[in-house]
Amino acid sequence: MNGNAAATRRTLSAVFLCLAASCSALAAQPRESSPVSEYEPAESLEGNFLSAYIAGAARDTAAAASFYREAVKADPRNAELLERAFVSLLADGALNDAFRAAERLTARDGTNNLAQLSLGVRQIKAGQFNQARQNFARSGRGAAADLTATLLTAWAYAGANDGKRAMETVAKLKGERYYNTFRDFHAGLIAQLIGDNAEAERRLKAAYDADRNTLRIVDAYARMEAGAGRTDLAIQAYTEFDRLLPRHPVVRDALDRLKAGKPLPRLINTAQEGAGEVLYGLGSAGSTQGDELPAVVYLRLALYLAPEHGLARLTLADILDRMKQPERANEAYSQIPASSPLKLNADIQIGLNLEQMGKGDEAIQHLDAAMKAHPDNIDVITALGNVQRSRKKYEEAAATYSRAIGLIGNQPAANYWTTFYFRGTAYERAKQWPKAEADLKKALELVPASQLGARAQVLNYLAYSWVDQNINIDEAFTMLKQAVDAAPRDGMIIDSLGWAYFRLGRWDDAVRELEKAIELKPGDPTINDHLGDAYWRAGRRLEGKFQWQHAKDLNPEPEDLEKINAKLKDGMPELDKPAATAENPPEPGANPELPKGAPAPSEPPGAADKKSGG
Repeated sequence: MNGNAAATRRTLSAVFLCLAASCSALAAQPRESSPVSEYEPAESLEGNFLSAYIAGAARDTAAAASFYREAVKADPRNAELLERAFVSLLADGALNDAFRAAERLTARDGTNNLAQLSLGVRQIKAGQFNQARQNFARSGRGAAADLTATLLTAWAYAGANDGKRAMETVAKLKGERYYNTFRDFHAGLIAQLIGDNAEAERRLKAAYDADRNTLRIVDAYARMEAGAGRTDLAIQAYTEFDRLLPRHPVVRDALDRLKAGKPLPRLINTAQEGAGEVLYGLGSAGSTQGDELPAVVYLRLALYLAPEHGLARLTLADILDRMKQPERANEAYSQIPASSPLKLNADIQIGLNLEQMGKGDEAIQHLDAAMKAHPDNIDVITALGNVQRSRKKYEEAAATYSRAIGLIGNQPAANYWTTFYFRGTAYERAKQWPKAEADLKKALELVPASQLGARAQVLNYLAYSWVDQNINIDEAFTMLKQAVDAAPRDGMIIDSLGWAYFRLGRWDDAVRELEKAIELKPGDPTINDHLGDAYWRAGRRLEGKFQWQHAKDLNPEPEDLEKINAKLKDGMPELDKPAATAENPPEPGANPELPKGAPAPSEPPGAADKKSGG
């Protein structure tokens, strides 16, 4: 992101501080365009308030809105209760109820920013542009509020066919250096709408020159160039963005259309869509900054004005995913229009979420149907392989990944390093190590050096597998240390280094690293189990048993639980030979941790998928 774009992002965060002041009353999970569910009300005002508060903390806005409404009925003059109800309804997507609450709030306090903003949005939807401007004028003061109110007011003038006043209104933002890109972007869109093509070209070109890393700016500029007959410049803009963010569905669809000689419609066709674009921009900025609830509120309002806005709906669903609400995320994904180039991406996410929700068979059926509909799409094939791998269908997953890799052809292989990595992990779990090693090395060769976290995962998986087999020890330790340097806060990677020390019999080194891993991931049963083993071998047997008990209490996998129970009962078996040290390394092929006569391990301890972060 260049300097102007970064400054714009920082400034937009001020907008979210203002909105968050209203939203902080209810840190609740939104639900897309759904009516408030019926809940059995409590018998008292206090009971409804407490139920609403708990529902908000649990991110259940449907319940929160219902209980707050009951509380407001019992105490209709309580402005705080009314505002909490309003915010919960807005975040939950029950906008008609939210607008009614906003009317009551503004009747009491005409300076309530969020209520005035919401009512102005409703007026734009109804085509009542003069009234909308009045609401926006009362929606607060200050730089942050002015950005939102000014742009929405400009679009309201455009909706009333007053293009001159619309452009004059946008021009008021010129005093703020960091608003320039956002201002020029919307000025260009307004100029297009009112038919001033020369001004549209000037403004969209200025926005594009200032920020070529934001998809909506690139898309608007390229569509403008294509509409003016300069298809070569449009293709160039999309191609440059594709190098920055490869294979984005919107970019790929636009390039395919241009190369086929098909026209591209302009980005915005009505003032209502333009106002929705303002709100989407703010919601998208908040999404990247982690301001989840304010972002959801903006996106709800954006979709109210522009229900066909695929990116707004995808962004909303992505936030719900990050908030660990896969079922509600799928509701949003499913509402992306079938005509949108984002539809397949949404279908892929639905399948992955079904797996996350424990509906593995349904996930495979869903993705298999999507793959049959798009047999040459690498992303959907890879997603199916991911679900098969998660379901421990490793040979099937490897075959599916092979199908995806076979489609790469002349495309840059670096764009698909994850597919080689995933196939490598599937081969490893299917006990086909030579194939696994080749794929993991290929993934390490392809993963961009700039992606430190991703590179650390590949280094970790390959090196850990070598250590487990007592091969390439020196190289493996170098790689594990590189992985830790690249991801020093990743407890699972530090656990890998500690467990590698353990497998070589270097107990004190193992304890040191595993204690670091525990500090970072105290609730992980595998790391606690590993630390217990290291304590035991280091002679700290009471601490070892305590750590095993803690691992047991953390709900480990059934096969791990059986081993932990055995250790709690009998401890660990005595070793057949002295432990290895830095001066006395193990013999090649020897495993100092295995007692005499014990079978070799069938897979890396701790489950390789988990160790790799997959």
